[in-house]
Amino acid sequence: MSTQAREFIDFWIQNSVHAAERPGNVGASQDVAELTRRCREMAEREGISNQSIRDEVGDLAEYIRSKLDAANMAEKERQQNKPTQPDSV
Repeated sequence: MSTQAREFIDFWIQNSVHAAERPGNVGASQDVAELTRRCREMAEREGISNQSIRDEVGDLAEYIRSKLDAANMAEKERQQNKPTQPDSV
């Protein structure tokens, strides 16, 4: 188990995987393949091997997909629970 790999993955996910914006707005990438490629490229620059990442999270694309799904679900719940604002008169 690589502490460096785990710290990198946690940091990268926190800073790179975000909920989708409202339809029509430019927002966070929801393309798992693109996010996976970016993560691997950055890990390589940091000297973290694909094997170290695999040892930590298994399949990186599936891990990113699960984090993306969780972020989108949390945002959906947040939007549903947001208090409505009275109309201005």
